[in-house]
Amino acid sequence: MPIQAHEIEALIRESFPQARIDVQGDDGQHFAATVIDESFRGKNRVQQQRAVYAALKGKMDGANGELHALALTTRAPD
Repeated sequence: MPIQAHEIEALIRESFPQARIDVQGDDGQHFAATVIDESFRGKNRVQQQRAVYAALKGKMDGANGELHALALTTRAPD
């Protein structure tokens, strides 16, 4: 079953409850997400994105992953 944008947002929100999160996409496989959270301050982009991917709990792993592609933008608040 294809994953929905609101499901991706809910998974990310579990790990980043105070974040500003915007998830776009409606084909069930290709999405873009922006996650802005204070916990990213002082971390490089790779560290930030790894934290978000970890929050997705394997939804992108391997051929059986529900989520095929996620364009991810992360940063600390201004």
